[in-house]
Amino acid sequence: MDDLDHRSLGSRLELYHQQDDAPGMVFWHPRGYAIYRVLEDYIRRRMRRLGYAEVRTPMVLPRALWERSGHWEKFRDNMFLVEDEDGREMALKPMSCPGHVQIFNKGLRSWRELPIRYAEFGQCHRNEPSGAMHGLMRTRAFEQDDAHVFCREDQAVEEMGRFIDLLDEVYAELGFTGYEVALATRPDQRAGADEQWDWAEARLAEAARARGLSFSVKPGEGAFYGPKLEFILRDRLGRSWQCGTVQLDCVLPGRLDASYVAPDGSRALPVMIHHAVFGSMGRFVGVLLEQHGGALPFWLAPEQVAVAPVSDRQGDYARHVWDMLDGAGLRVVMQDGNETLPRRIVASHEAGIPVMAIVGGREAADNTVTLRRRDGSQSVAKLEEAAALLAVTRPS
Repeated sequence: MDDLDHRSLGSRLELYHQQDDAPGMVFWHPRGYAIYRVLEDYIRRRMRRLGYAEVRTPMVLPRALWERSGHWEKFRDNMFLVEDEDGREMALKPMSCPGHVQIFNKGLRSWRELPIRYAEFGQCHRNEPSGAMHGLMRTRAFEQDDAHVFCREDQAVEEMGRFIDLLDEVYAELGFTGYEVALATRPDQRAGADEQWDWAEARLAEAARARGLSFSVKPGEGAFYGPKLEFILRDRLGRSWQCGTVQLDCVLPGRLDASYVAPDGSRALPVMIHHAVFGSMGRFVGVLLEQHGGALPFWLAPEQVAVAPVSDRQGDYARHVWDMLDGAGLRVVMQDGNETLPRRIVASHEAGIPVMAIVGGREAADNTVTLRRRDGSQSVAKLEEAAALLAVTRPS
């Protein structure tokens, strides 16, 4: 296996593991879950600023709901099934959209309320074939940064454009210089009238072109309820992985009895936009690891700063440095002073820690730290200034 494959990096950096008796499942270790949570918090802040309300829906839902939505017919073979004590058949959710419709349906909605935007870090399970699984890239249990927008037809293009802008900004901040876009159109087995599909495909293309995106077409690869734009990243070996997606759906709202009160007092069906910036959170971590060769940007690194006292005599001051940096919201680790400083520099580099805060006698006397960065550059700063400087390197 290539040393820069995300599976090798995950093992070497002690981020996660998988095991034979739990195929397709991921055991996140503390360092790996730190990355995971940073990404969650980052996209959560971005979504909140765009007007999304975060929700949580059940992981197990009744078969009857999946039948009404159409997922049962389409995904039955890939769903994990359970029965309750009364023999009712339930399924672990393969996606969160039917649950979000249930939230929308609680209460009488007015046209004035639209668009309504929900977001969820939805835990999903799909019984993928064993031969299709590949590290973090394809698993049976995963979490998605799911979001759904309920809106009027005349609002759809603008809402999808807002999402494309968000995705473009996020991918750039995460170090991706570009991505491919594909329009996946109506499959042979689908729900809804051809007129609905004509309209949805045209609106997706309009939203993409309005944002200056060129796209290929994948005939027949849309979801059974609507077409979608797929945003594709390539790993360092040139393999393509779909991460972000936006889907325009004229079907599920009607199947699940979603409606709002139109200006004339009649009941109207909203259209539903499904989208995710990262897609599978685990897959996105895997692509990030390979993109950066394990040397993640400072704000994403599981441990951002290693405090390294030159000797035991600086132990008290080193703990003070740790407290200051931790109090500034940084992820800090204290290095053992028993090893030589050169060995600790090597260990810090191998662990992917981007900054070392070196503390010797002079630093302790002057209330400073020597900041040694991943590229070998060094600078000396007052402790308070160092804490403030490092803390602001995170995206807002």
